[in-house]
Amino acid sequence: MSDIRKRVVLHFPGFEPLDAAAHRARYERSARQSAAVWGYSVAVDELRNFGRAPYFDVVAEAADWHTQSRVHIVDHNDLVSALNGRPFFTRLLQGYRAAASVAASGGMVGYFRYAWRFGLFFIFPFMLMLVGLLLSLLIAFTPFIFGLPGWSHIGSIALAVAFFVYGFLPQAEKLHTLHLFSDWEMAVAMAGLTGLGGEQWLEACAISVRQALDEPGADEIVISSHSMGSSVATHVVGLLLEREPELFDGKRVVFATLGSAILQCALMRPATVLRSRVGLIARCTNIFWLDVHCLTDAIHFYKTKVAAVCGHPDARQASILFVRFKQMLSEKHYKKIKRDFLRVHRQYVLGPDMRAMFDFTLMTAGPLQAERFAAFSPKNLPELTFNSGVDVQAASVGR
Repeated sequence: MSDIRKRVVLHFPGFEPLDAAAHRARYERSARQSAAVWGYSVAVDELRNFGRAPYFDVVAEAADWHTQSRVHIVDHNDLVSALNGRPFFTRLLQGYRAAASVAASGGMVGYFRYAWRFGLFFIFPFMLMLVGLLLSLLIAFTPFIFGLPGWSHIGSIALAVAFFVYGFLPQAEKLHTLHLFSDWEMAVAMAGLTGLGGEQWLEACAISVRQALDEPGADEIVISSHSMGSSVATHVVGLLLEREPELFDGKRVVFATLGSAILQCALMRPATVLRSRVGLIARCTNIFWLDVHCLTDAIHFYKTKVAAVCGHPDARQASILFVRFKQMLSEKHYKKIKRDFLRVHRQYVLGPDMRAMFDFTLMTAGPLQAERFAAFSPKNLPELTFNSGVDVQAASVGR
């Protein structure tokens, strides 16, 4: 085993209302779960400013290995907050406008062609909101339908508004419906690089990421991304490769896309720049692309070869690792989350209940080379020397 002693991680989270501090807190919780399951020590330091890529240091160690990782969080919470902070009707109208753009640009057809469950995920929030609006209109026009006098419309309209605001919306928000409306606005912006100040924002991210790559002495660079973050990561890494084709020469780089939704944006016709950058990453000989898929996650493109679909069938395709969350979690835990499609989709970056072939903390903070996870399976789990009776509070973080 060739141990990784020092690693740089650049993590691009998904479309969630969490800032870098919240992602750090989540990482720490997951790391402690992982450490307890595998039997090693872990410590997560405080978050430190670094432009668009603030970082925290992680030390993981066991009997005969010690690994220090610097984890940068390249989140887009400022964009999420701006989208979610607008008035209700603005979010409603802009969301439907985004859906129309996706459909008109060929995205929806592509979703059903390559991953029909993702196609259903696309139409779900818009159909659900439409049902709520139609039911409210039906209540409002009930007096007209039954030939009741005009004054009765006053009560029916009030009842319709009350049903929508106090009955329907709270239930719809349990399914994060309006948040998903904003997600599709973000997808359209990342596809065409229009709106939300997308190009300027990506430029700022690229500056911080480029500086993070200058960290000396790293045995490995892991560029990990989850969900929508994979499109952001592709833009940022591709932008850097456009400017410096030899950027990763002599370096060990793993591009790990978890529950990747690159095609959420790339299947839209205006996404020519994004598709081009997918090709740059796929053709970079110093990058090992690991694409992690799970059958029970509906919010990604299961079994799909992203580079080929983006117009690069001749490029080296990503190595796909098929995982099962059911094999990572206890029966009780899995039963609790399996019907919550958004919670299932987050499991890629959360802690395990038992040892399994994939563990986000082990990949980003453990001693194994990240690309080795491509070869793991339920019958071939990571093999390491761990502590016995380890105190997971142990280990101190070096700067």
